[in-house]
Amino acid sequence: MPLNEIEKKAVVLLSGGMDSATCLAIASHEGYECHTLACDYGQRHRLELEMAERQSQAFKAAAHQVVLVDLAAIGGSALTSSLNVPKDGVFDAIPITYVPARNLVFLSIGLAQAEVIAAQNLFIGANQVDYSGYPDCRRPFIEAFENTANLATRMGTEGSRIRVHAPLMDMDKAQIVKTGLGLGVDFKNTHTCYDPDDAGRACGRCPACRLRLKGFADAGIEDPVSYQNP
Repeated sequence: MPLNEIEKKAVVLLSGGMDSATCLAIASHEGYECHTLACDYGQRHRLELEMAERQSQAFKAAAHQVVLVDLAAIGGSALTSSLNVPKDGVFDAIPITYVPARNLVFLSIGLAQAEVIAAQNLFIGANQVDYSGYPDCRRPFIEAFENTANLATRMGTEGSRIRVHAPLMDMDKAQIVKTGLGLGVDFKNTHTCYDPDDAGRACGRCPACRLRLKGFADAGIEDPVSYQNP
């Protein structure tokens, strides 16, 4: 395979949320051949996996894969156990919705996929501005993982340097909304809420909903998803 084709092939981690959808849109717009990867990690609801597949199809990804990783067996988070999702109020610096080592695990799986398909690029929608206090959404972690990726893989040690892209790292939610819309993201086909009802409507009160709603409000755009209490 010619070097330029290898350099333009990418694995894009896709959660079904607004950040990863915008990340995919950016990678696609920049001309990468996108291979999307979602993780079924024992999360409380399946809707985000459905939305991930929709976004992959919308941006005509070369392939979409769902990998089973049972983080619910470990627990420790309101997203993978019976712990209550916090609503309203002031949240701790690292809230109970943090899933232990989630991005580390997801990036490792994405890295493995990248080696299999000879992709030197790995995209993740992490950002350190509106990030809910999660330590695995910060630039130092992404940079450290990239260094590790090049030390721990055959690709890296043989000279095919792996890059980890986090194009949303310094964006706030309003910027993400505007960027995504400008690149054709249909935010109606994204899911953010930590505690939706049986109809899939967002609660509007959990930390993720509040950040999303603030982002759309700051951008001066109406959020197209349905909420339990509009």
